[in-house]
Amino acid sequence: MEIRAAVCQNECVLDLAVIFQLNGRIQLNEMNEARTIHREVLPNGLVIVTEPMPHVRSVSVGIWLRSGSRSEAAARNGIAHFTEHMVFKGTERRTAEEIARSVDSIGGMMDAFTAKEMVSFNAKVLDEHLPVAWEVLSDLALHPLFDAEEIVREKQVVLEEIKMDQDNPESVAHEMLVQNFWSGHPLGRPILGTPETVGDFSREAVVESHRESYVPGNLLVTAAGHLEHAKVVDLVVGAFGDLPAGEFSATETVPETHASVAQQSKSELEQVHICVGVPSVRLADERRFTVAILNTILGGGMSSRLFQNIREKQGLAYAVFSEVNPYSDTGIFSVYAGTSIENAEKVLGLISAEFRSLKNELVTVEELRRAKDHLKGSLVLSLESTGARMSNLARQEMYFGRFFSTDEILASVEAVTREDVQAIAISSFRADQTSATVVGSLNGFTLRREHLDC
Repeated sequence: MEIRAAVCQNECVLDLAVIFQLNGRIQLNEMNEARTIHREVLPNGLVIVTEPMPHVRSVSVGIWLRSGSRSEAAARNGIAHFTEHMVFKGTERRTAEEIARSVDSIGGMMDAFTAKEMVSFNAKVLDEHLPVAWEVLSDLALHPLFDAEEIVREKQVVLEEIKMDQDNPESVAHEMLVQNFWSGHPLGRPILGTPETVGDFSREAVVESHRESYVPGNLLVTAAGHLEHAKVVDLVVGAFGDLPAGEFSATETVPETHASVAQQSKSELEQVHICVGVPSVRLADERRFTVAILNTILGGGMSSRLFQNIREKQGLAYAVFSEVNPYSDTGIFSVYAGTSIENAEKVLGLISAEFRSLKNELVTVEELRRAKDHLKGSLVLSLESTGARMSNLARQEMYFGRFFSTDEILASVEAVTREDVQAIAISSFRADQTSATVVGSLNGFTLRREHLDC
């Protein structure tokens, strides 16, 4: 058995089924598969979404919170992630060891993560063991002990997790970019929290956070695999049906973006780590298809412009890529590269040059075709895992409240034109809204705004 508690910084980066909502009938590369998705709302407001997959023997099931770290007060930054950790430390029915053994004994996998806008507890097991997996997951969500001594110990664990992130220069560069980009807004705060906020967590604060967040109106259950919808509903009703209706309340404001440049010197590093970011569209924006294609062309794979130019042709970096992080009301499009201090200015110039090129010239017909085919292939691959489908169902429900047919999605991908890609590049890649961070042994190097001229 595997139990993994993690932080999901980029909850939607590569989740193509969020960008390209899944349902309906697929006809792609001779693949033809009907999908059936069931949705049910309990009287207390809890939503259940399932998708039967008769051709597999596994089932993935998850309990989701519709809120994450961006819903926290500043003084409690990191408490959603900390609470996710604590539920595994024991419940009213199980010790931490018994939690592990209960899934280990049936050969299953259990996972948990906290992201900016959600928290997830999920498991993957053989279909015959779904009742066992569900009983464990629901016990974690509903009956955690939050033992005071365990809270003291787990605070030290999370503080070490923060230190581990601080020892990872790529993570530091990305975190600096996000914090500066959304400065003063909850989206800019770290999911893990800070040593100061985590150090101040009390049992009362954790219990209160759990009581406020784990309510039917903020909960969602999804399952995919070899299952019967009615039986899943019966399991959920058995655990959550008697909960009184309740809504989670948090003040959500749309963040403003800040064009900033920042650097951090770490003399022990051999490389400098560069992150460049620009505003992007929210997750449900119709232009998400165009942004996905732009990302694929710019830095989304081995055939992308950044990879081919900076790594393959000039040998200036081992790792270079672009990515998109869309949220409910905003987004960020970013580029990362790790290079030597001697080549840092050149790499920044090449990134800016690609931005300018995408603004000034239409992408080639071949590039557009390759990007579309890449996205379609990724879409098909995402259909093969019960875990991926279970996760996709949750994100579809949370961000769209409906399920699009695959034919509709594929048509939207095909409808993207070269002019659309250029238009989104023009609106995104502007020097006055571009942010950047550099972390490494800087040796007198200074990141300046002119490095970002695009």
